[in-house]
Amino acid sequence: MPIFKVKRAYQDASPDDGQRVLVDHIWPRGLSKARLDLQAWDKTLAPSGDLRKWFNHDPAKWEAFKAAYFKELDARPEAVAALRALAAKGTVTLVYAARDEAHNNALALKEYLEKQTEKHG
Repeated sequence: MPIFKVKRAYQDASPDDGQRVLVDHIWPRGLSKARLDLQAWDKTLAPSGDLRKWFNHDPAKWEAFKAAYFKELDARPEAVAALRALAAKGTVTLVYAARDEAHNNALALKEYLEKQTEKHG
């Protein structure tokens, strides 16, 4: 079963992160490529700009954000399949830059991937 973790870009990388994938549309401010230690940066896994701006990390909009984001991900099967293929090789850490550690696209993406795994194995 694929293992997906979530980690803020400003936290240090560690060996147990496995493959680190930045899932934001914008590069995290003030961080170098070396500091992030990424294996991939897939902007197509990030929510659309309009959705991101509408959500604005408002906890009251969290469930609606996830529903809209999941629809966007459903429309990007190639990007999702590539991420799942990476996870078939070992742990994947979804890296994000948002300050809000409880309401961000990486957490929503992890939930989406886990639900997909439950449905399709």
